[in-house]
Amino acid sequence: MSSIIYQGLFFLFVLLILALPLGWYIKQIMQNNIPKGVRFLQPVEKLFYKIIGPVSQKEMTAKRYIFSVLSLSLFSLILLIGLLMTQEWLPGGNTVKNLSFPLALNTAVSFVTNTNWQAYAGETTLSNFSQMFGLTVQNFVSAGVGLAVLIALLRGLTQVKNKRLGNFWQDLTRGLVYILLPLSIVLAILLISQGTIQTFQSGLAYQGLEGKDLWLYLGPVASQVAIKQLGTNGGGFFGANSAYPFENPTILANFLENIAILLIPAALIFTLGFWVKEWKQGRTILIVATTFVLLAFIGVTVSEYYGPNFIQVLGSANIEGKEVRFGVGWSSLWAVSTTAASNGSVNAMLDSFTPLGGAIPLFLMQLGEIIFGGIGSGLYGMLAFLLLAVFIAGLLVGRTPEYLGKKIEAFDIKMASLVILTPLMLTLFGAMALISHSEVFTWLTNEGPHGFSELLYGATSLANNNGSSFGGLLADTPFINYLGSFLMLLSRYLPIVAILFLAENMGNKKKAALSPGTLSTVSPTFVTMLIIVILVIGALSFLPALALGPIAEYFTVK
Repeated sequence: MSSIIYQGLFFLFVLLILALPLGWYIKQIMQNNIPKGVRFLQPVEKLFYKIIGPVSQKEMTAKRYIFSVLSLSLFSLILLIGLLMTQEWLPGGNTVKNLSFPLALNTAVSFVTNTNWQAYAGETTLSNFSQMFGLTVQNFVSAGVGLAVLIALLRGLTQVKNKRLGNFWQDLTRGLVYILLPLSIVLAILLISQGTIQTFQSGLAYQGLEGKDLWLYLGPVASQVAIKQLGTNGGGFFGANSAYPFENPTILANFLENIAILLIPAALIFTLGFWVKEWKQGRTILIVATTFVLLAFIGVTVSEYYGPNFIQVLGSANIEGKEVRFGVGWSSLWAVSTTAASNGSVNAMLDSFTPLGGAIPLFLMQLGEIIFGGIGSGLYGMLAFLLLAVFIAGLLVGRTPEYLGKKIEAFDIKMASLVILTPLMLTLFGAMALISHSEVFTWLTNEGPHGFSELLYGATSLANNNGSSFGGLLADTPFINYLGSFLMLLSRYLPIVAILFLAENMGNKKKAALSPGTLSTVSPTFVTMLIIVILVIGALSFLPALALGPIAEYFTVK
C-alpha cells in the first residue's frame, strides 16, 4: 500500500517538473513570441492563415470570437456526421457499415465537444479512414478550441480598457501547430517503441489456440492515442480503450499516457502565472488542484485495498476489472487522472471498483472537471470558481472583491455562475431523464444502488464533457444518443459563451491600485476558501444523488 502512495507522489513530481517549462513555452507561443527551436514551423502557420483568409488577421470582440468558435464547431459536426454515415463507401470502409443517424450524431457531437463518449466499439464499428480523418482530426481541433478560449480569457484578465480578445483563428492555429502536433508526434513515437500499434493495415488473420480462424484488428492506433491523451479527449481506438494491450502495452506506456492526460492542463496553470506576471496566482490554483488529486488518489487506493468484505475472496485487494499488469495502484491513479481532467479514457473497468472507489472519480467529474480539467476548459472553469470565491470572501470580510486589480461586479458573477451551474444542472437533468425512461431497466446490467450509480455516472460523464464509462449501461439506444448529444452540446458551448463575455467585460475595465482593503488571492486563507467553495457547491448539489448510489451501496454490501 505505501509503495503505491510513493508511486503517486513520484507521478505528481514528474508531472510538475515537465509542466513548468511547458507552461512557459505555451505562454511564449500564444503571445506570438515563437522560440527559435520551433520557428521552422512558421511556414505551416502562415499557410493556415492563407487558407482561412483575411478573417485570420482581425482582432475580435467576444461576439466575433464566439461566432468563430460556433461556426467551426458546426462545420466540423456536419462534416463528421456525413463521414460516419457514409464510411462504408469511403476508402478502407469495406469491413464496416454506415452508422445510423442517432449514433453518428452522438459520436460527432462527442468528438467535436471534446467529450469522446463512445457508444460503440471502435475497431468493429469504424473504418481506419473514419478513425484517422474523422475522430483524430477532431481530437486536435476540439482541444485547440478549448485552449484558444482560455487564452482569450487570460487576455481579458490582463489587458486594460480593451474589449478585443485576439483572433480565434490565430489562437487555434498556434495551439495546433506549435503545441499539440509536436507533442503528439513525440508521444506517438514513444508509444510505438513500447509496442502500441501504428499501421494502415486493417487487421491480421490468425489461428487461435483452439484451432479457430480469428481476426486481430489493427490500425493507426499510436497516433490517435497520443492526441486522445494530450488533448484530454479519451476516445479509444479499441472498445477496451487503454486497458487493451495493443493500445496501452506496458507499464512505461501506461505511465507516459497517464502523464499525458494531465500534462497540458497542469502546464496551463504555470502559463497563468507567467501570463499575469505573478507566479503566486498560478500557485494558488496549483495547490488546490494537486491537493484534490492527491487526496482522491489516496481515497480510491485505500478503498480498493480495504473496501467491503466481498473483495477478500480475491485476495488482499480488489483486482476485479483491473489489468494485472497495472494492478490497483496504476488503475486507481488513472481513474483519478481521467476524471480530474476531462479525459475519459480508462485502463480498468470502473463498474468493478468498490462503491467508494467508484464514487470518488464520479465526484471529481461532478465538481465540473476543474481539478486540472480539460485543455483550457479546466482552468477557465477553475477561474470561474475563483472569482466566485473572491466575491463571497469579499462579502464576508467587507473588502472589495478584486482579482488581478480588477473589480468583480454583478455581470462577472453572472457569467461565472453560468459556467459553474451549467454542467451541474445538466448532470441532474440527464440523470432524471435516464431514470424516468420506461425502458431504463433494459439498459442496465445491475439493479438497486449499483444500477443507479451506472446511470448517474453516465449522465455525469456526458454533462461534464468527460466521456468515460462506468460500464453496465447500454449506451447505443436512440434515446441515450439524442439525450447525450443535447447534454454534451450545452455543457460545452454555454460555458464557452459565458467565458468569452466575461473575458471581454474584464478586459474593458481599468486596473485599480492595491490598497489595504484589497483581498489577497494568494494567501493560505484564500486557498482554503477556494477549496471550501468548490466542495460546498459539489456536496450540496450531488450528495443526495450520491447517497442513493455509491454511498447506499457501500452500506449494503456485505
